[in-house]
Amino acid sequence: MSSKFALSARSLAVFATLAFAAPALAQQYGGEVDPEIRIQQLEERLRTLTGQNEELQYRNRRLEEQVRQLQGSAGAPQAAPGAAAAPVAPQQPPVYSQPPQQAPVYGQQPQAPIVQEQAAPPPATGRRRGDAFDPSQNPSAPGVPRALGGGQLPVPAEQGAAGRDPGAPLDLSNNGGGRYPDAGPQQPAPRAPGSGGLTTLPPSASPRDEFDLGIGYMQRRDYALAEETMRNFATKYPNDALTPDSQYWLGESFFQRQMYRDAAEAFLSVTSKYDKSAKAPDALLRLGQSLSALKEKEAACAALGEIGRKYPKASAGVKKAVDTEQKKLKC
Repeated sequence: MSSKFALSARSLAVFATLAFAAPALAQQYGGEVDPEIRIQQLEERLRTLTGQNEELQYRNRRLEEQVRQLQGSAGAPQAAPGAAAAPVAPQQPPVYSQPPQQAPVYGQQPQAPIVQEQAAPPPATGRRRGDAFDPSQNPSAPGVPRALGGGQLPVPAEQGAAGRDPGAPLDLSNNGGGRYPDAGPQQPAPRAPGSGGLTTLPPSASPRDEFDLGIGYMQRRDYALAEETMRNFATKYPNDALTPDSQYWLGESFFQRQMYRDAAEAFLSVTSKYDKSAKAPDALLRLGQSLSALKEKEAACAALGEIGRKYPKASAGVKKAVDTEQKKLKC
């Protein structure tokens, strides 16, 4: 708990420093300062803040891991009463002894030898009544005893027209376009990609395959795996044409989880290292939005204002989003 308070205190100290530095920054960024120099100063400031928060982020993650471990260990003792209560079930024999005493009608149903002996009908005595029911003469008639598990499955009425004659045995291999027209031969269900960990690509996978895998995680909103995939992509293929896009989607995976500090750092990397890429205007927009979420209004306004100057041919969607953010921040 003390480490948690210490972490909160350090976070407040960082943001207090930012609050006191805001007026000085406002004077520094006067009207005479060139916007390009202003952006560079903002970038340097963001790097400094990022360095100061790396240790806090690390300690925060360690604290979360310790909390999860404590929660796991706290749930273990709760399983003991349930395990001790299990032997109580055999103390209720009347519940299980009742069914055999109720129904003589069902008494013969589980007896498999009755069905096996139907192949050898008893010899005719010549004294059988004409109205007596003989199961050997009509084995499929209702009421004939059958071995447990060896009878016919009850078939819903709507399956009667699915390529099967009424009264015929149910053939599970003949789907016939009935209730499940898309069903094929039964196979084990495929394991969902990414369940339980990052999907392993074949050795012959191309950079495009790995990038598309990360995009698939983003579409599935599995942002943790998307982060891991895009981070690995940038490490393995630093000079690939898709690396700027992978860096953008890395930032987007943080942004969607409201990890705005990490998102701002990733988007800043796009705007500084890959400022000519197609994703640069989007990254600069997301940088402004991330700074806005971090209560860095002046820096956010500077980033948003840079889009129109640096990328006049940005898409209409980006320009509309910039206008909305600037009105919201009152830039």
